[in-house]
Amino acid sequence: MEDRDVWSPSKMVNVQMEKTSKPLKIRSFEPAKHWTDALPSGNGRLGGMIWVGVVSDTINLNDDTIWTGDPGNYTNPDAPKVLSEVRKLVNDGKYAEATKAAVNFSGTPSQAYQLLGDIKLDFDESHAAYDKETYERELDLNTAMVKVKYTAGGITYTREHFSSSPDQVIVTNISSSKTGSLSFTVYLDSKLHYESRLSGQNQIIMEGGNPMAIKFSAVLDLKISDGTGKMPVVDDKKIKVEGADWSVIRLTASSSFDGPFTKSSKSKKNPTSESLQDLDLIKNFSYAELSARHLNDYQKLFHRVSLQLSKSSKSIAEDLSFATGKHLKATEDDKVSTAQRVKSFKTDEDPSYVELLFQYGRYLLISCSRPGTQASNLQGIWNKDVMPPWEYAISSFAIYLPFSVQ
Repeated sequence: MEDRDVWSPSKMVNVQMEKTSKPLKIRSFEPAKHWTDALPSGNGRLGGMIWVGVVSDTINLNDDTIWTGDPGNYTNPDAPKVLSEVRKLVNDGKYAEATKAAVNFSGTPSQAYQLLGDIKLDFDESHAAYDKETYERELDLNTAMVKVKYTAGGITYTREHFSSSPDQVIVTNISSSKTGSLSFTVYLDSKLHYESRLSGQNQIIMEGGNPMAIKFSAVLDLKISDGTGKMPVVDDKKIKVEGADWSVIRLTASSSFDGPFTKSSKSKKNPTSESLQDLDLIKNFSYAELSARHLNDYQKLFHRVSLQLSKSSKSIAEDLSFATGKHLKATEDDKVSTAQRVKSFKTDEDPSYVELLFQYGRYLLISCSRPGTQASNLQGIWNKDVMPPWEYAISSFAIYLPFSVQ
């Protein structure tokens, strides 16, 4: 077994800030093919699963208060009587009858956590011919930012995404390396009942929900570079960006949820007004200012803990061996995806990969639960389904976060 340099408590350092440490990044060199391949982002209340496609892109949106239920008593008052009956049947060896009787033991089924909707981005056809060798997407755990970069037609396109807790907004910055070369269409969509409309020339408002449960609203605000580009309206529900240098998308959302003891029908909250108010509070902030405020908030939490399992925390052991027999020279610049690191771990046992998983777990919990938000449910804050498995209930014993680390 390789003799590794073991971490010493007396030499405690912030590994994430050392030049010799491997960057804490989830990396991939192809767009997401499945929801579990998308990269999670969140500010405790709002969440997004970011696919970072090329010709089209989707950000699945969530609000931690949107669910199908209402406050109520979900216990079964007849449960003690049924339990006695089930016990008697079991003691008498009548197991089939006991199983049938046990059906009456449960209370009212729990209700389900819901999705909110999607931000949809459609880029012009020139992106279809992108150079696959240039595509790279990553989630940087040090900054809680998702980034993608690729080249198409000699032009480099970059997207950055983050979810800000201090400003309660999901932010996307899209830019190109050539003046006036950025064109795309943006709109909002949802699997729930909803209506979408434009507000002015640069905002889209989506309102929806379950008629018998919580209502929601999402407001998308779009800005483009001064002096270049234009934003025509498409189908009264979409905004098209043409010939811009860069664009910043800001998404706020809210619901009619008014605490665990207030029925939806009694709520006095106005989700659209609250979403617009959140946008108004940040209307004078530039992208750089929003990013700086986000980093200051997030890093105060994330940088409280470091984990060092080897002195140098090398990227991947030199002459990495994969199951295929392919050997790679491990340097920071090599195109080694996180999925490849997973496959190689059986033979390599790279300690920096263990550090990455540990910090990824911390990142997910910071992103899905903050003071004042709802508790993390079975999948944190992220959901794409109207009828999710296990209803994504809040559990006292388990949180499942089955996201692919690739």
